[in-house]
Amino acid sequence: MNNPAHHDEDEEEQGDVFLDESDVVQEITVDDEDLPDVEGEDNDVESVEEADDSMHIFTGHTGPMDARLVATGGGDDKGFIWKIFDGDWAFELGGHKDSVTSLDFSTDGQLLASGSFDGLVKIWDASSGDLKCTLEGPGGGIEWVRWHPRGHLVLAGSEDCTVWMWNADRSTYLNMFSGHANKGKTICTGSDDATLRIWNPRSGENIHVVRGHPYHNDGLTCLAITSDSTLALTGSKDSSVHIVNITTGKVVSSLTSHTDSIECIGLSLSSPWAATGGMDNKLIVWDLQHSSPRCTCDNEDGVTCLSWLGNSKYIAAGCVDGKVRIWDSLSGDCVRTFSGHSDVIQSIGVSADKNFLVSCSLDGTARVFEIPEFQ
Repeated sequence: MNNPAHHDEDEEEQGDVFLDESDVVQEITVDDEDLPDVEGEDNDVESVEEADDSMHIFTGHTGPMDARLVATGGGDDKGFIWKIFDGDWAFELGGHKDSVTSLDFSTDGQLLASGSFDGLVKIWDASSGDLKCTLEGPGGGIEWVRWHPRGHLVLAGSEDCTVWMWNADRSTYLNMFSGHANKGKTICTGSDDATLRIWNPRSGENIHVVRGHPYHNDGLTCLAITSDSTLALTGSKDSSVHIVNITTGKVVSSLTSHTDSIECIGLSLSSPWAATGGMDNKLIVWDLQHSSPRCTCDNEDGVTCLSWLGNSKYIAAGCVDGKVRIWDSLSGDCVRTFSGHSDVIQSIGVSADKNFLVSCSLDGTARVFEIPEFQ
């Protein structure tokens, strides 16, 4: 037994060789779970676990100064500020008495606003997680919160068809706009009543109401404003996208290639292009100068949210099937698919340093994906 060459010669001469107890050198106990699967063996596994491409998962739920800070809210009435690579969570944002529906970092990253269906907007210190103030007023739940791009003015849209504006530094109410994004000298709001309203933020005056032909005939679902504050792009349940001149309140163009509800709109930072996502499984990249589609990206399920990746040519699309897909806006090719979520993607965002993509899903998790190659 200790001489392999001699053993081989015997085996060739004698045929089958049998071992007896005297040949046992050592006995080792092996757990069945440690044994490799036999090729072709049926292990009665009903489904293969899907790959998870995320490098950080946040499971705390039942544009900040620190590029790794992320804020999430959920139906458990909680919000969290957490940090990529630094444990499960940093600070819990308590105090809301209903679902936390929207969070937004101020442009300078110092403050975080959280809105809830309890009708309150809370302002937090982004670095410490301390509550600075609670803003009251709306008669219905908060559906969205947004900061002014050049100051600590915060706006919130309510279920009662009103929009409220406060000075967060002084915790003071400034104005309320009743009739149903803040940029520069006007405020634009869209509603399920199929109208776009343009407001004077100082007086609260309704400057324009955009409604009827050739505008949408069903509720608005998303809105984006160009960087020069001249145009508003709106998407609707009626599958159309319209471009409105904010100064005149007139529809200047219509984008009509989708066949189902528009769920999201995103504007490129580096070119006069826009991207739209819809429940028809399409992500369409538009040339706004010619109001024509540049390319159509076919997803395997509805597109619920999107984000341009910084100044690059790439677009991230969150989908109903739980996947996040990265598309090349020049070629229309899908260059990467991130897996990990098990339910609909609700929102996606890019970290301030553009190295990470964060996605939130109905599966109750937020996942972080590395994207430095898509800058």
